[in-house]
Amino acid sequence: MLSALDDYILAHIDPEPEYLHRLWRATNLHLNYPRMASGHLQGRLLAMLVHMARPRRIIELGTFTGYSALCMASALEPGAELHTIEVNDEQEDFTRPWLEGSPWADKIHFHIGDALDLLPSLGTFDLAFIDADKRRYVDYYRALLPHISAGGFILADNTLWDGHVADDTSHQTAGKVAQTDGIRAFNDLVAADPRVERVILPLRDGLTIIRKLI
Repeated sequence: MLSALDDYILAHIDPEPEYLHRLWRATNLHLNYPRMASGHLQGRLLAMLVHMARPRRIIELGTFTGYSALCMASALEPGAELHTIEVNDEQEDFTRPWLEGSPWADKIHFHIGDALDLLPSLGTFDLAFIDADKRRYVDYYRALLPHISAGGFILADNTLWDGHVADDTSHQTAGKVAQTDGIRAFNDLVAADPRVERVILPLRDGLTIIRKLI
C-alpha cells in the first residue's frame, strides 16, 4: 500500500516506461512474491546509477522477472552489455520472453544456473547487482569482488531486510532468521573491508552501494 509520500515521490520522478509497467502488472497478476521485483522507484534509481557509472559490462545475480535487468539495460551505452543469472529454472518460461521481447534485448545475456558456478567464466565487470539468496550474500560478494574492475561498483539489494538486521530475531521463522543472519554477515563484511567504499540507502528494503578502490 503506497503512502501519500510514496505517491508524491513517484509523481515527481521520471515515469515508469510503458514496457516495464506492463511487466510489473504481469508480475503482480501471475507470480508469487511480486514484491521481489524492483518496481518504479528503485528501477529509475538503477537506471540513473548506470547512466552515472557508464559501465561497459554489468552482472546481475538474481533475475526474477527481469525488471531490474531491463532498467539497467535501458541505460547502457551502445556496445555495452548486461549478464543476468537466475538459479530458478522454473522462472525461465515467464522471464525469457520479457527479456527477449524488450527494446533492450540485444544488450542482455540471460543465464540459468548457480551464479557461483557461472561467474568464473564470465570475465570482468564494471557494475554488479546482487538480489539473490540472502543466505549467500557473503559468498556472492567474495566471488564477485575479484571480477569487478578497479573503480567499479557492486549494488546489493535488501540490505536492511525489513528492518530485521537491527531487530531481535526471536520472533522470526527459522528460514527468516537464516536470511537475516546472511544479510547481517554481509553488511558486517562490507563495512570492514578496506578494499571498498560503501553507503547504505534506506530505499525500499535497503540498497548498499559499494565502490571497489583498487
